[in-house]
Amino acid sequence: MDDVIQPQMGLTFEHIWSTILELAEQHKETERFLKESKAETERFLKESKAETDRRFQECAEQLAEQHKETERAVKELAEQHKETERTITKMNRELNQAIGKLGNRFGELVEHLVSPNLLEKFKVLGYAFGKSSPRVKYKDVNTGEILAEVDALLENGDCALAVEIKADPSIEDVKDHIKRMETLRGYADAHNDRRDYLGAIAGGIVGNNVKNYALKNGFYVLEQSGDTMSIAAVPEAWEPKRW
Repeated sequence: MDDVIQPQMGLTFEHIWSTILELAEQHKETERFLKESKAETERFLKESKAETDRRFQECAEQLAEQHKETERAVKELAEQHKETERTITKMNRELNQAIGKLGNRFGELVEHLVSPNLLEKFKVLGYAFGKSSPRVKYKDVNTGEILAEVDALLENGDCALAVEIKADPSIEDVKDHIKRMETLRGYADAHNDRRDYLGAIAGGIVGNNVKNYALKNGFYVLEQSGDTMSIAAVPEAWEPKRW
């Protein structure tokens, strides 16, 4: 008996519908998974942002505190610097006062060495000074302003000699005495004083450079010689300057 061939069955409506329902269920499952993944991702990002913000805030607070601490330290250092400057200024002022007092005393000592016998010392050089005055002040008759001050002034009817006395005269002291002599000349002219004015530099310690500079500018030089003061020797053909 021949085998009977059964006709092959095609896709039925039920089979297709079942496949569609299955695909729809898979789609829903995929959507749920995506939603859950999205929610989890958002939660993670939110927590990460919150942690980052918290750490950033902590760092900002630490930096702010460090900045305040640095400002306090800088302020303290600035105050210490000011205090140090005040202390140094005070010490310098006191030191200058002490040096000034010492210099004044030394200068007074030198004056006491120079002043005695000035008339006799210059008489040897041919000057017949009849008067010697210490610390002579020249004042403006209108304002009373002191125009010049001379440590010792020797005078007669023909001339006057202004002596500048320093413990340790310098070249600047010589320059100042030149200006002083010019002031005296102007003062004399304004008061009809036609006498010649001469100058001298005296010191307890007179360096060779100062002595030479003074002589070059026409000043006599008085320097210590043993226990007294003597007029320094002058170069041959040297003449004092007359203002």
